[in-house]
Amino acid sequence: MSLPSAVPHAPSATTPAPPGSFVLWGDVAGPATLAVADLREGWEQHRAEVVFDCATAGPQHHTFTGPLLREVMAVARPGFDPARRKERSRFLVSVSGGDGHHTVLSWAEIDADFGNAPVLLATRMDEEDLDAVGTQLVVPSDRCGARYVSAVTGIWIGAHRLPGTPPSED
Repeated sequence: MSLPSAVPHAPSATTPAPPGSFVLWGDVAGPATLAVADLREGWEQHRAEVVFDCATAGPQHHTFTGPLLREVMAVARPGFDPARRKERSRFLVSVSGGDGHHTVLSWAEIDADFGNAPVLLATRMDEEDLDAVGTQLVVPSDRCGARYVSAVTGIWIGAHRLPGTPPSED
């Protein structure tokens, strides 16, 4: 699958995404800026009915629809050899939201050969389109809602490196 034709130029890490969009960047061959509509048109949509416990508002019940995070990121061509499991297992994913909230996942937890978690980039929540507010990271397996990130503004993909290890040794 290639990136949808609606995707504009490759972003830089310092250029903020337009409202309702996010920047996909890091150790990838194909950085991009994507909007909710791009996610709806370019990838298969998955549905997740979730219940998570919110510390301030109690149990939350929602239905989300959107593509799998791993499928969207794979199209950006992360900087690892997909055939090498150990290489994939050291990559991290950092997701930032418009309200300053951010979280980190490991590539291994979403990779089909490892944890196979069906983490979504939601395009709809409770049957309402999210185009105006931006996509939401949805981690259906989490009991707590702390890794749900609203109004995603950036997704960074990169390798974990031991302290003192220069990037060129990867």
